[in-house]
Amino acid sequence: MAKQVRKPKAEIASIDCTLITVETADGEYAIGFDTANQIQVEPQIDEQENITLIVKGILRAQKPAVSVITGNQITLTDNLFNPELVQILQGGKIIYDPDEPDKIIGYEPPVSGSGERGEVFTLNAYTTVYNSAGLVEKYEKISYPNCQGVPMAFSSEDGVFRVPEYTINSAPKSDEPPYVITWVPALPVFVE
Repeated sequence: MAKQVRKPKAEIASIDCTLITVETADGEYAIGFDTANQIQVEPQIDEQENITLIVKGILRAQKPAVSVITGNQITLTDNLFNPELVQILQGGKIIYDPDEPDKIIGYEPPVSGSGERGEVFTLNAYTTVYNSAGLVEKYEKISYPNCQGVPMAFSSEDGVFRVPEYTINSAPKSDEPPYVITWVPALPVFVE
């Protein structure tokens, strides 16, 4: 008789960087953008080496290496510059047109050496889940807690649109996971 194995309860195929949302820790501000085309996540791991006891060339005992995840470094690539996102990531101020208070006319980063930092936020990355008929079934949402941005710089090249890259560090508290995955039926709705 052949050995039986259990088939997984979920086999999920997700694709695209569909939507990114940023929710500040105080809950006062949430922003979403659908212009990001890539998010790369690299776990930050603290590794303690294994310890071996070798006596006269014979391995007598060993304590295995231990790897502890301390957070994630997220690199977000966006096709457009978003001053409101950059203000959350690194601080500074947005400059508005005095005649049109909703019109952004500039951005100033924090003054060098000021110690000003961006806000703490949760980053939510949504991807789309399709079924075998090619229809959207649901959306995968990965939430990264306690994120903070890293100061950024801009590069330009002739004949190439600027594609900003944002580096974000996420570090969970001692009682929370480094990320949470949920599946939701719809994306958040944009409002003006």
